[in-house]
Amino acid sequence: MLSRCSAPHRLPFSSLLRFSSNPFSSLALNTTPDLSNGDASQPHPPSQESVLYVLKKLDKMPHKALEFLTCVSERHNFKPSSATRNLMLRILGRKDHIKDFWAFLKSMASDGYSIDQGTYLTLLANFKQQKLSTESSALARFYKQAGAQAELQDSVNGVAKAIADADVWDDKLEKRLEELSVPLSEDFVVRVLREVRNHPLKALGFFRWAASRPDCRHGSASYNAVARVLGREESIGEFWSLVGEMKEKGHDMDIDTYIKLSRHFKKSKMMKVAVDLYEFMMDGPYKPAIQDCSMLLRQISLSGSVDLDLVYRVVRKYEAAGYSLSKAVYDGIHRCLTSIGQFDEADEILRKMKQEGFEPDNITYSQLVYGLCKAKRLDEARKVLDEIEECGCVPDVKTWTILIQGHCSAGQVDKALECMTKMIEKGCDADADLLDVLVKGLCGEKKVDGAYTLIVEMVERARVRPWQATYKYLIQELLNRRKLEEALEILRMMKNHSFPPFADPFPPYISEFGTVEDAEEFLKALTVNNYPSLAAYLNVFKSFFKEGRYSESQDLLFKCPHHIRKHADICELFGSIKVNNAA
Repeated sequence: MLSRCSAPHRLPFSSLLRFSSNPFSSLALNTTPDLSNGDASQPHPPSQESVLYVLKKLDKMPHKALEFLTCVSERHNFKPSSATRNLMLRILGRKDHIKDFWAFLKSMASDGYSIDQGTYLTLLANFKQQKLSTESSALARFYKQAGAQAELQDSVNGVAKAIADADVWDDKLEKRLEELSVPLSEDFVVRVLREVRNHPLKALGFFRWAASRPDCRHGSASYNAVARVLGREESIGEFWSLVGEMKEKGHDMDIDTYIKLSRHFKKSKMMKVAVDLYEFMMDGPYKPAIQDCSMLLRQISLSGSVDLDLVYRVVRKYEAAGYSLSKAVYDGIHRCLTSIGQFDEADEILRKMKQEGFEPDNITYSQLVYGLCKAKRLDEARKVLDEIEECGCVPDVKTWTILIQGHCSAGQVDKALECMTKMIEKGCDADADLLDVLVKGLCGEKKVDGAYTLIVEMVERARVRPWQATYKYLIQELLNRRKLEEALEILRMMKNHSFPPFADPFPPYISEFGTVEDAEEFLKALTVNNYPSLAAYLNVFKSFFKEGRYSESQDLLFKCPHHIRKHADICELFGSIKVNNAA
């Protein structure tokens, strides 16, 4: 739905894109009119990449984003691509813009565009999070109907299957595709590339083959689509070759492609490639968000082997774009230095940071404490907390947790407990993260009783709500040490905190080491309303049968409620045992 816009409506792009007095036009390298002040008189229409870029900047302001797309479409006869429309759809997928969402989705369908799978799944997740069950069901029906009506998708699936089934790209595969006689529109090519994304080299082969066909001309959308596919370790050479080709052909990498690729590179620990991509985009018209610099520095610090050359490359490129270093960037540099033990250099960064008017805080000092703990300089790490308190910065629970984690990692759980006591005395409350660290630290030193006592006291006295994973971990550790009674108590606490009870390890343990009375206590701990579930009884009986404890199974059965004893599944289970014994 691209409703009429009121001209000249002023959109606040200058506040969103601060690095240019004429932001929109400079971002599009003078190929796009300056829409920041409503000027629609310039002759050149905006590109798909520039529109995508601005929509990304407006993704937290759905009304402004829709108004912007409407104005651009009407004033410049701009035809939004499938990628642009799907992004707009994701922006509108919010409780307070549902009417606009459905109107826009219907307009997409009437214009011959469909919602892509990624957008569909994202919207379903968003609707579920916002408790929009009606909208979620309606979207699922719409997507299913649209898919059933889209004959084009059948052709896409046919081509994708042919490519996926082939071992390599060769003449035989090309001949097979020619026989399919599919319409090679750019939208069709993009869809196929999305379907064969797990076969990057064959996807590139399809892209090249399509380019050789007389009815196909690659544009920005198809170049960006194949770039997303090639952006992985096994095809990184082909990726950069294609990026260079894109530039020569006059196509830019759009900001959505950059975000997805950067996220993938960072997740895969391909930090050099992530930095190369960041530099490439910072040199282009669609610069990454200002916070990308600090986020990239953080990922470098977490990569395991910090390359300071990458750190300085990111910072230099950030400064070259006209930005001054923010506290987040200083913290990012500081984190990288402390993580590899370069504390003198880290101190120098702190001095520069203070000179620029940024005061170190718990984030900054936590990084120093973490680095010192990593270097096994635990006494110095403890002194840091005293020193920062003297400077007026009160350590928070996260800073204390890092120190306590350091002691636990070094096997010094007694000192870790001393730190926790000192922390509480200073008025800082423990939380679930800290409790998890201490429980695992104690268990790691074979002090399971101490871990049990700690978690009980923290729940009862400090009202801490442990993580579900902490409960599960401790239950397993207690059973490993033959401490069934304590494990059952943790199971009850877990249920009291509304977590699904971690029942799996109990039936095998009880059937091997326990008694009928233990099984009864376990079932009582699982009780919901009046009785445990049928599945709980079945699991216990099956475990007893597996250990050959048939008489105990019978004893337990006689103590079960009538509806359990007479249930068809229970009768069938015991009947099968009798038949086997008779045989």
